[in-house]
Amino acid sequence: MTETADHKDSYSPSAEFAAAANAGAELYEQASADRDAFWAEQASRLHWHQPWGQVLDWNDAPVAKWFADGKLNVAYNCVDRHVLDGHGDQVAIHWEGEPGDSRAVTYRELLAEVSRAANYFTELGLEAGDRVAIYMPMVPEAIVAMLACARLGLTHSVVFAGFSPTALRQRVDDASARLIVTTDGQWRRGKAAPLKEAVDEALFANGDVPHSVEHVLVVRRTDIEVPWTERRDLWWHETVAQASPEHEAQPFDAEHPLFILYTSGTTGKPKGILHTSGGYLTQASYTHHNVFDHKAGQDVYWCTADIGWVTGHSYIVYGPLSNRATQVVYEGTPNFPDEHRHWQIVEKYGVSIYYTAPTLVRTFMKWGREIPAAHDLSSLRLLGSVGEPINPEAWRWYRDVIGAGTAPVVDTWWQTETGAIMISPLPGVTATKPGAAMAPLPGISALVVDEEGKPVQRGETEANGYLVLDQPWPSMLRGIWGDMERYRATYWERYAAQGWYFAGDGAKLDADGDLWVLGRVDDVMNVSGHRISTAEVESALVGHSGVAEAAVVGASDETTGQGIVAFVILTAEAEDTGAALVDELKAEVSREISPIARPREIHVVPELPKTRSGKIMRRLLRDVAEGRELGDTSTLVDPNVFEAIRATKA
Repeated sequence: MTETADHKDSYSPSAEFAAAANAGAELYEQASADRDAFWAEQASRLHWHQPWGQVLDWNDAPVAKWFADGKLNVAYNCVDRHVLDGHGDQVAIHWEGEPGDSRAVTYRELLAEVSRAANYFTELGLEAGDRVAIYMPMVPEAIVAMLACARLGLTHSVVFAGFSPTALRQRVDDASARLIVTTDGQWRRGKAAPLKEAVDEALFANGDVPHSVEHVLVVRRTDIEVPWTERRDLWWHETVAQASPEHEAQPFDAEHPLFILYTSGTTGKPKGILHTSGGYLTQASYTHHNVFDHKAGQDVYWCTADIGWVTGHSYIVYGPLSNRATQVVYEGTPNFPDEHRHWQIVEKYGVSIYYTAPTLVRTFMKWGREIPAAHDLSSLRLLGSVGEPINPEAWRWYRDVIGAGTAPVVDTWWQTETGAIMISPLPGVTATKPGAAMAPLPGISALVVDEEGKPVQRGETEANGYLVLDQPWPSMLRGIWGDMERYRATYWERYAAQGWYFAGDGAKLDADGDLWVLGRVDDVMNVSGHRISTAEVESALVGHSGVAEAAVVGASDETTGQGIVAFVILTAEAEDTGAALVDELKAEVSREISPIARPREIHVVPELPKTRSGKIMRRLLRDVAEGRELGDTSTLVDPNVFEAIRATKA
C-alpha cells in the first residue's frame, strides 16, 4: 500500500477521528438496503411544518419531486429553530472585512436581520414566486438577503459581484427579477471598486429596452459616490434597518423554487439552473453534517467560496446554517494585505474545518510553506477541496502543511446542477487516495460508462469513461429556467435510453473501484473552479471590431487547473499591433464576461483548423496549446494550417 513511509498511496482516518465521526460505514448499508427510507431519515433532520407522504415521485422524469406533499420554510430551518431551541446567543457568522473590520452575528441577531429584510421586501410588494437578483460581495447582508428571500418564497438569483454589467443584465432579464440587492461598492485589494454603478450600467445597457426591475436596494459598504435614481433606488440602512425585527415564517411546498443560479453552457447563453426547497435543503444539510463531520457548538467552519457560486449557496448559507454552524465569512482576497491573511483568520477564530479550492491550494504552494508555518494552525482538524479535481501533489501538500499530516482531506465532486456534494470520502470511514474523489456518498449512485453506456469495469487498462448519475437525488436541479427542452437536451439526451444524467465530466475507475474525476469533456472550461464556456469567450472576442473569427480552448494550467488559450483571425482591415492588440482583446473579454474569463494567451493566426463540415477542431488546438504532438489530422481541410499556428507560438 505504501510507496515510502511519508508518501503513501492511501491515508486511513485515525482511530480517534473515526470513533468520534458523525458518519460510520453503516450509512452505506442503510442507503443500499432502502434508498427511500434512507433519504426520509435525512429529511427528518429538518423541521417540517407539514410532513410528506411520498419520498420520491419520479413519474415525470427527468423532473423529480422529492417530499412533494410536505411543507417547510428554508429560512426557519436555518435560523428560527436554533433560536427557539435556546441557541440564540451562539455566533452564526464571524464576519471578517477585507480592510480589517469585523462583526460577530449571533443566531438571534441573524433572525432579527432576516425578519427586517423579509418585512421590507413585503412592503415593496414582493410576493412568493417573484425573483430577486442579489449582486453583492461577501458581506453579512448578502446572506441576510438570501435568507429573507427563502423566508418569503421569493426565488433568488445571486450574481457573482465580479461579473460584468452585461452578464448581470442577461441574468436579470432571463429571470425577470423585480428587485436587485447590491452594495455601493466592494473592497478589492485595499481599493473601493464601484458596484452600484455596474447595476445602473446594466439597467441602462440596452437603451430603451424595458426591464423587470422596480427597485434597487443598496447596502452602504465603501462610502463611495453612487449614481442614484429617485423612487427606484433605496438605501438598506434607511429601509430594511428600520423595519420590524418580528416576522412569522410561513411554510412552502417542498418543490417551491428556492433559487436560480446561472452557469455556463456550451452555447454562449448561460443556463438558469433551478433548485427547489425540501430536497435541496435535505441533501445540503446531510452532506455538510457528514462530509465535514461538523459538530454544532464546537466547530468553527470556514468555506472560502463566494456566495455567487453554488458552493456559497450550499456550504456557506443553507448547509451550515441548517446545522447550526459557527462559521467564518471573509470578504476579501487571500493575499491582502499579504499572503498571511487566511492563516491569520484561521488563528484568530480557531477555525477547525477549512473548505477551499485546489487553485488556492496550488497558489499557497507557490507562496511557500514558510507562510502557513508562521501561524498556529493546530485548531484545523478537517480539510476540504472543491471546484475541480485536485492533483495528488497539491493534496499531499494540503494535508501535510495545512493539516499537520493528520487532518483528513475530503475532496468533493459535485456541480451547480447537482446542488450538493455527490462523490466524496467520508472522513471517519474512507482510506483516502490523494487526487481521487473515491466513491458516491451513501444515498447517491454514479457509474463510469463508455460511449454506448456500458459500465467500465474496474482494473481495465482503459477504465476511462463518462461520469453518469443513474438514480435521482434530492438536491438535483429541477430544470433550466424557462427552457425545459434545453434541460432535457443538455443533461439527459446522451443516455436517454438508460434515463441517466450525464455530468459532462470524464472519470476513471482504478483497480480498487475508486473513482477519479478527469474534468470536462465538453466545450466548458474549468478555470479555478469557475465554469466558462468556450462559446462565451469566443463571442466576446468576436465582439471586437478587429476580430473575424476566434477559437478558444482550455489548456492545463498548474495553478488554475485550466487556462484559457485563444486563437483569433483578424479582419482584413485590422492592424496586428502585437502585444497591444492582445492586451486590448484580453480587456474586452474581462469587460464582457468577468476578469475570471480573461485568456491566459491569445494567438493571432492566419487560419483555424477546420473539418470539411466547417467545425473547428478544438481538440487539436488543445494539443498545440499544451505543446503535445498532434492527434489525428486526417479530417482537416488543410493539415498544414498547424505550421502557421505553431509559428505564432514560437
